[in-house]
Amino acid sequence: MNLPLVAPTWLAGLFVLLLVLASVEDSWRLRISNWTCLGLIAAAFAAAWLAGPRPSLWQNLLVFAALLGVGLPIFAAGKFGGGDVKLFAAAGLWFSLDGAWRFLMLTLLAGGLLAMIILAVRLVPWGAGARDRVVVLRRRGGIPYGVAIASGALLTAGLLPR
Repeated sequence: MNLPLVAPTWLAGLFVLLLVLASVEDSWRLRISNWTCLGLIAAAFAAAWLAGPRPSLWQNLLVFAALLGVGLPIFAAGKFGGGDVKLFAAAGLWFSLDGAWRFLMLTLLAGGLLAMIILAVRLVPWGAGARDRVVVLRRRGGIPYGVAIASGALLTAGLLPR
């Protein structure tokens, strides 16, 4: 079940708020709070509970487990942050299998666009003070993939057929 479609307005708003918060956190310090991810998971379970029993709910759990299962080895290899893996799985819990494919594709597209933007921004001759304060501006700084994950989730929620 695609939870953004069946969630009450206040829970859908919480979904958006938590994703925006994760984006800001990741952009600023390349970290995503565990509380943000746990909030997304709790809100997803609340939305599922309020929507009532649906036979397709197993798909949401499968998407969550698959994204966590694929993300953990990538994290272990040092290619993806732990917060990114948790956010990816927590946001994925909101989507069924058909929504998850859209979520995955839109997140990958957003990630590619984000990488190009950050590489271009790093070419600007920022002052040392700016580079000290904003991790993303550093030449060897990481890419806040939480921004791409949040963008993919928000775009998916907005593009789901009603």
